[in-house]
Amino acid sequence: MSWGTELWDQFDNLEKHTQCGIDVLEKYIKFVKERTEIELSYAKQLRNLSKKYQPKKNSKEEEEYRYTSTRAFLATLNEMNDYAGQHEVISENMTSLITGELTRYVQELKQERKSHFHDGRKAQQHIETCWKQLEASKRRFERDCKEADRAQQYFEKMDADINVTKADVEKARQQAQLRHQMAEDSKAEYSSTLQKFNSEQHDHYYTHIPNIFQKIQEMEERRIVRIGESMKTFAEVDRQVIPIIGKCLDEITKAAESIDHKNDSQLVIEAFKSGFEPPGDIDFEDFTQPMKRTISESSLSNSRADGKSEPKFGGKSKGKLWPFIKKNKGAGPEDFSNLPPEQRRKKLQQKVDELNKDIQKEMDQRDALTKMKDVYIKNPQMGDAASVDHRLAELGQNIEKLRLEVQKFEGWLAEVEGRLPTRTEQARRQSGLYEAQNTSAVNSCAQDRESPDGSYTEEQSQETEMKVPATDFDDEFDDEEPLPTIGTCKALYTFEGQNEGTISVAEGEMLYVIEEDKGDGWTRIRRNEDEEGYVPTSYVEVYLDKNAKDVYKSLQTISE
Repeated sequence: MSWGTELWDQFDNLEKHTQCGIDVLEKYIKFVKERTEIELSYAKQLRNLSKKYQPKKNSKEEEEYRYTSTRAFLATLNEMNDYAGQHEVISENMTSLITGELTRYVQELKQERKSHFHDGRKAQQHIETCWKQLEASKRRFERDCKEADRAQQYFEKMDADINVTKADVEKARQQAQLRHQMAEDSKAEYSSTLQKFNSEQHDHYYTHIPNIFQKIQEMEERRIVRIGESMKTFAEVDRQVIPIIGKCLDEITKAAESIDHKNDSQLVIEAFKSGFEPPGDIDFEDFTQPMKRTISESSLSNSRADGKSEPKFGGKSKGKLWPFIKKNKGAGPEDFSNLPPEQRRKKLQQKVDELNKDIQKEMDQRDALTKMKDVYIKNPQMGDAASVDHRLAELGQNIEKLRLEVQKFEGWLAEVEGRLPTRTEQARRQSGLYEAQNTSAVNSCAQDRESPDGSYTEEQSQETEMKVPATDFDDEFDDEEPLPTIGTCKALYTFEGQNEGTISVAEGEMLYVIEEDKGDGWTRIRRNEDEEGYVPTSYVEVYLDKNAKDVYKSLQTISE
């Protein structure tokens, strides 16, 4: 089955057919290209959708994501982001493996097709030229034969006429012979041209055209195979991401299965539990008898005649209906006495934990300086041991101050947890830092919490918050000893320090190094006593002082 033998006379139809094949290939390329655009658009919409429903940082909405159901929703959003990424992979792979490859192939195919049909037209033109030469030779032979016949007839006529001279007869005879010779020559030329044409025609239809058509057939078959392979690739690109998409869906299912309604219910209790007992029964008050009205401990009415109420759990009346109290907005007191007992306990515990972390940081710094001082004492050439005494004293004062703060909050925490029934004057005086404070402000913190009409308010929260008077001790605490320089550095590039803690430098500027890069990519430098901060390590060339570097390494070894 060959186009060269079966379709030897269908040159024009083959030309149209191959052009249609290229059109189909270009149409498929356009189809795949539009598919990639759809995948990119879909991935972008999925990412925007996931981003739209992500919780905003430092917002109240973020607090809701402690529940298993909302955490599962957050996991779903994250998985949808990964899901979108797989559609981007589909688009990228289809663009590189199909669209790009087929576009280059189409250009090559067009050039090859053009070359083959150019050869075919050239062969057609050659055989047509041979045919024209044959026709011309044939017409010339026919014309010469007719001229020879006319010359022969004229000679015979002249020879039969007795009135014609012998010279005229001889002339007619010679003319007839000449014409006859020309006819013979034309006959020979026609015979040669005919043989040549037949040979050329045989080569044309049995050699040249079959070879050209065979190449066109192979070209067309390669095009068909190529488009088939591209369609397989089209499916394979989708199939490759199915396992990853399946994992995304599995993670969504896993997140959904992790939802624990009982746990969420318990979290709601922990978040909003006030710690108060429900109000008791209200005693019947009989106004028909001239008797003294009694007020039960659980009554919702307020003893306005006395003008004061017994403070319990930070001044909150046991008989108040907490769920229906309208709370005023604004900053709460330092002891969180504006909160219900359970919520207050959590806030106080959180504050104690934060203070303990701060104490640990200060103690770590003190330990490091103590080790540095020991190194200086053993190796005086490395540095002056007395230079760190001021900083050690400041750290000791900081630690003592933080411990006093912890004691203060632990006292309030113990009061809430029931270890202390009320906050007495003696308990307040346990903290030496607050002996000079006005104790009446603390006493009124809880009692002034109720308004004359019995409703709960926090308007006095700003007034009851304990204030620490500024002292010389605080001034010493704020004035920190600057870190010693351990070398110099040269700025290789200009850096604009726009974030907090960074410093701007100009290219070529020389500065002091006060802290090496600890692996985070930042080096701490100083320009003068008032300007210091961090710059990217890659932006500076550091020259460490040998003695300072030895001290630094010794401290690192000791701390490890």
